Amino acid sequence: MNKKTFAIIGLGLIGGSMALALKGFEDFRIIGMDTSPATLAFAREHEVADVVTPDPAEAIREADVVMLCMHPQGILDFLQEHRDHFKPGCLVTDVCGVKSAIMAGAECLPETVDFIGCHPMAGTEFSGIQNAFAEMFQGSHLILTPRPGSDPAHVALMERLGEHIGCRDVVKTTPERHDQILAYTSQMMHIIAVSVCDDENLFTCKGFEGSSFRGCTRVAALDAGLWTQLFSLNTPALTTCLDELIGHLQSYREVLAGGDRQALLDKLTVSADRKRQVDLPGPDLLQ
Repeated sequence: MNKKTFAIIGLGLIGGSMALALKGFEDFRIIGMDTSPATLAFAREHEVADVVTPDPAEAIREADVVMLCMHPQGILDFLQEHRDHFKPGCLVTDVCGVKSAIMAGAECLPETVDFIGCHPMAGTEFSGIQNAFAEMFQGSHLILTPRPGSDPAHVALMERLGEHIGCRDVVKTTPERHDQILAYTSQMMHIIAVSVCDDENLFTCKGFEGSSFRGCTRVAALDAGLWTQLFSLNTPALTTCLDELIGHLQSYREVLAGGDRQALLDKLTVSADRKRQVDLPGPDLLQ
């Protein structure tokens, strides 16, 4: 019996890591597709996938599962261009950090093709297949946004995929809920990091950085093209989060400027207690 085929479109940091992590997953043959000759050469040399190709049609023609690992706009463009090229009955999924726009874009697919939104909560500040590694997803959350009519067998397959690549858990939610929470937990954190790095004092602080500064600014060395798309496709939720943050920062500034130590102590105590509470085991808000 022929092996089933799992096509990964885009062999960058996440796609390359996914190909490596999926080695030995059930009876799938892994095909990796990318348009970059350098990326394909690296993938062949390091056996990132069973087969690598620059031809998207070759990659998806017989694929039982297709995972789109590109920038958000690249995923939307790919779905439009290849909507009639997917094998009937196949599952198409993605790894994008914005779900509402991607799920809306997937509406172009024929009814014979299933689409389940997927977001592995993993990554680094680096990019490119040369930084890919199989352990990327270990201990992370895998978030799924199935459509109402998604095949339960495909949902179960994605849950097994999450277990195989080492995810801590698999969480199912709506695209809207995903985007609201990720605007707060991820995108706003990146805005904070790049904003700190906009300060003219950045280059005068070498030797004085504590771990808190390094931790806060780590993700500022981001892929500007990718994060421009992520921010732009989730603007309503992200601007709401930023408005809230600006209000909280202004509140702290007013207390500091007013010189009221007791008020400052009270605010810090409340904030610190909230952080301790959220770190306790409890229900996942995405459920």
